[in-house]
Amino acid sequence: MKNEEKKRARTLRKQGFSLNEISKEVMASKGSVSLWVRDIELSRTQRNKLNKRGFSVDAIEKRRITRINNTKQRHSLVFSKAKSDVNRITKHDLWMLGVALYWGEGGKTARGLVRLSNSDPQVIRIMMRFFREVCDVPEEKFRGHVHTFSHLNAEHAEQYWAKVSGIPRACFYKTYVKPSKAGQGKKDSLPHGTFQIYVCNTNLFLTIMGWISGVYSQALKK
Repeated sequence: MKNEEKKRARTLRKQGFSLNEISKEVMASKGSVSLWVRDIELSRTQRNKLNKRGFSVDAIEKRRITRINNTKQRHSLVFSKAKSDVNRITKHDLWMLGVALYWGEGGKTARGLVRLSNSDPQVIRIMMRFFREVCDVPEEKFRGHVHTFSHLNAEHAEQYWAKVSGIPRACFYKTYVKPSKAGQGKKDSLPHGTFQIYVCNTNLFLTIMGWISGVYSQALKK
C-alpha cells in the first residue's frame, strides 16, 4: 500500500503539486511525502505557478532541508553521547556479551554442538572473540557454514565470512544455496547471506547453557 502512495506522490510532484496538496491527496504525512519526492526537481514554470498560488517553493525547500539537517544533527548528538557512555570492554564484559548473544541467537537443542547463526558481521566478530578469548576454543575446532542465495556469488560470500570470522575456508562446510526471487527487483537485505559458527564440544555447550541459566537466575533477584 505504501508503495502505491509513494508512486502516486511522485507522479503528483512531477506534475507540479505542492507537498501539502500531495499529502492530502495520498493521505500520508508531509514528512513522508517530502522524503518520497526529495529527488524530484520542479521546472521553473511549475515553481512560478506554486509561487503565484501562495506557495514559496524556495522558502519551503529551504525550511525542509534545514529541518532534515537539524534532525540529523540531533540524532548524531544522541548517538555520539550514547557511544561515549561505553568504556573499555573487560573480559567479564565480553563474557556477559557472549552469553547474552548466544542466549538470543545460539543453538540450544543439539547437545554437544555449539552453533550460532547470524547475518551481522559485528555479531560474528564478537562471538569469535568470545569463543577464542573466554571459552579458549582451539582454532582447529572451529567450523563455518555459509547460507546464501542463488542470485548471489557463493565464492564471494565464503571469502567475506572467512575474513570476518578468521575461520579458513578449508574449515567451511559445503555452502548452502537457497533459491531466490531477488530478480524481481527487490533490494538484497542479505548481500552475503548468513554465517554459522560451529564448535563440536559437549562440555562447552553445557557450560554455555549453565551460564545462561545462571544469568537468568541472577537477573531475577532483587
